[in-house]
Amino acid sequence: MPVTSHVRVRYAETDQMGIVYYANYLVWFEIGRVELLRSLGLAYSQMEKDHKLILPVVESNCRYRSPARYDDEILIETRPELLRGAVLKFAYRILRKNADDKHAHLLAEGETTHVVCDENMQKQHLPHDYAAALRKLME
Repeated sequence: MPVTSHVRVRYAETDQMGIVYYANYLVWFEIGRVELLRSLGLAYSQMEKDHKLILPVVESNCRYRSPARYDDEILIETRPELLRGAVLKFAYRILRKNADDKHAHLLAEGETTHVVCDENMQKQHLPHDYAAALRKLME
């Protein structure tokens, strides 16, 4: 089940053509991940602080379907897709919210793969509470 986050396109996120610069979609993916954890009552910052763990991105993919433009209201749908050992994968859909609030237009979709690491960049497992909450979302 995906968790939905909302952002509005800022002028600074657009390029000379008036559309959102492609790399900003990866920023939105990060917003989605952080908000997904927050929605579960878990904070990425607490995982770093309490467990000394980080989730570096080791692979990212984004398929662009339609452009986003300044002031568009964007929906970021994020869901955990895989949790195996130290590997964690998230899937995303970026949508433009339409004025009628009933339909949304697909702008992009993608995935990021992460490896759970300690501060020495050694592979680790997610803390139990994080893993259990993410697995529940994958059901």
